[in-house]
Amino acid sequence: MTESPGGSERVPSRDRRRFPGISSRAYEHPADRSALVALRKLSGFDTVFKTLSGLLPERSLRLLFLSDSVRVSDQQFTHLNDMLRDACYILDLEKVPPMYVNQDPVPNAMCIGLDEPIIVLTTGLVELLDEEEMRAVIGHEVGHALSGHAVYRTILLFLTNLALKIAWIPLGNVAIMAIVTALREWFRKSELSADRAGLLVGQDLQASMRGLMKLAGGNHLHEMNVDAFLKQAEEYEAGGDLRDSVLKVLNMLPRSHPFTTVRAAELKKWAASRDYQRIMDGHYPRRDEDKDTSVSESFRESAAHYAESVRTSKDPLMGLVRDIAGGAGDLGGKLRDTVFRGGSRPGGSGGTGGANGSDGANGPDEPGSAGK
Repeated sequence: MTESPGGSERVPSRDRRRFPGISSRAYEHPADRSALVALRKLSGFDTVFKTLSGLLPERSLRLLFLSDSVRVSDQQFTHLNDMLRDACYILDLEKVPPMYVNQDPVPNAMCIGLDEPIIVLTTGLVELLDEEEMRAVIGHEVGHALSGHAVYRTILLFLTNLALKIAWIPLGNVAIMAIVTALREWFRKSELSADRAGLLVGQDLQASMRGLMKLAGGNHLHEMNVDAFLKQAEEYEAGGDLRDSVLKVLNMLPRSHPFTTVRAAELKKWAASRDYQRIMDGHYPRRDEDKDTSVSESFRESAAHYAESVRTSKDPLMGLVRDIAGGAGDLGGKLRDTVFRGGSRPGGSGGTGGANGSDGANGPDEPGSAGK
């Protein structure tokens, strides 16, 4: 049973499936899961990263939120307190983390801390979302806590600070930033994992979709449509030519969160999967089995996921990667057609189709960034 800070026991406000003893591996994205399994297997892992966290302003942040934010409790933001207890009860998190509401008009939420995580919601988010949408967001943050995702944030902060200090050393900064880039990729996948945890808590896919739409377009649901929003994700993935593919990569590299339309599409895909249905039927990995998890198997699953992503992607760059991997005969011609699809070729009168003979399409405008 879940413990509240006061030691009392609470149950969900409405009937939802609960997942006793669930391991975070049940909902983690394959790339996120493989990294976490490997880190947990490292000897002395906890000691090292707790030491690292001590070098960062984590303790200072705790004091800051305690002194200048509103702590959620039975007396303050009681409806949020009930949702937090519900989320911890459903995911069987042993101790309910403290949660604060911070005055900030920008909609956001975060989970920080290695030993004792805390959750912070901004007033912009609280005012933006309805009850079921907020339930998914709180489930998202509880998922971060259960997975121990704060370790990514801790290492990222440490290495980013280190990179700034050694920027004057030739090639030193390059090596650190290469690691930071890989960690950001893991961190983005951890956000997809937490979105799944939010769905397991809220058990309302439409509420999760609405919440993501509001992060992108604000509180104007009467002006938005879930299907049209998801179509944006398809257009973003498939639109443009090779130049747009490179721009997508460059736009993504500095981000800690995937783009909002992409998150919505990924969550809907997972909700329709057999993995999600098995969890809802009560068949999922258990926490007491985590110690027996194979690192190599986790990495194989991650590699298989990326291979499948390349195989099924409609992105022009991924199509070129498939051609290279398949030993395409006329690779030069395919590259030329891909690069100039939708535009004029040197000495030519206009763009023709790419490798598949289809006309080019303009990519959508860059989506705004918002995230949990």
